Amino acid sequence: MTRGLWLVLLVLAGITAPGLWAPAQAALTLCNRTSYILYATTSAIQSPRSETQGWARIAPGDCNLTRKEPLTAETYLVHARSSLAHSGPARAWGGNYPVCVKDANFATRQDVAQSYCTTDDTFALPFAPLDNRGRSVWTMNFDEKPAMNKTQAQLAGVKRLLQDNGYKIARINGAPDKTTGAALADFRKKMRFTPTDGNVELFNALEREARKTIAPAGYTVCNDSREAMLVALAQRDGGKPVSRGWWMVHPGVCAKTITNSLASDAVYLLAQRKSGASIVTGPQRFCITAAAFEIQGAGNCKARGLAEEGFALTQTKGLNGYVARISVFGLVTK
Repeated sequence: MTRGLWLVLLVLAGITAPGLWAPAQAALTLCNRTSYILYATTSAIQSPRSETQGWARIAPGDCNLTRKEPLTAETYLVHARSSLAHSGPARAWGGNYPVCVKDANFATRQDVAQSYCTTDDTFALPFAPLDNRGRSVWTMNFDEKPAMNKTQAQLAGVKRLLQDNGYKIARINGAPDKTTGAALADFRKKMRFTPTDGNVELFNALEREARKTIAPAGYTVCNDSREAMLVALAQRDGGKPVSRGWWMVHPGVCAKTITNSLASDAVYLLAQRKSGASIVTGPQRFCITAAAFEIQGAGNCKARGLAEEGFALTQTKGLNGYVARISVFGLVTK
């Protein structure tokens, strides 16, 4: 199913192509010149089919070889989104071409003419075309404004993640300062880094620790169990109840079910195993169906030919973002 019917698209930013630069064996290399940890996905179109794969993690200042095969397809598309470890609204680098993706690592194929996502664990995101100028080897940058080089992006990325971990950082930029130096030294000490631990270990730890405490804007569901689950949400939009589903959330994966900042006092959550057995449920009743749905109103479900299930209350009053963690035993309370 596609979630594009009710989810607000992420903020779009710039993509630039610096030109041909890559090791001889590489084909498409994506470089991150932003202050965010990015997860990127690419799509190769060779009519009548397209092949899409993701997600490639790229730390600030780093590059990632995302496609090893020569770039011989008719068209290539690319999309990247910021890590859930970052506070504030999610960021995305893309364009206007909808392509079906999954939250977990994936490789999918679909018809180019297909205008919707066919499975319940896929949804559409807006991709941008890649102009590789007909070359079989290409490198592209994801950029911010003002533009930064590799070293500046690394430092800005460290600053942003330190801020996400609760440190007071005055400005997110590529310039060194004493406050950042002191915060970084404190974080390395807390993580018990060795003198040989470098940027790889640093960015891994910064992202991991931030994800433990940060609630990114919107509503995120994390599956801490060992089996896939189906998730549905319900809210009162303008005082009127509405229920939506289903999102497929794979084991160990976090799915962004509401991408814009929360504006309601409560979000109601239902999670089920593929068998239909409920993992998370509650006393508040809403209408559902077995297939993908968006249902206005919570009354007279049976009379309308709909099923009815109990949803669990999650309090979101005054919150910009909320993360619901689900284990094999149900909703993990904070």
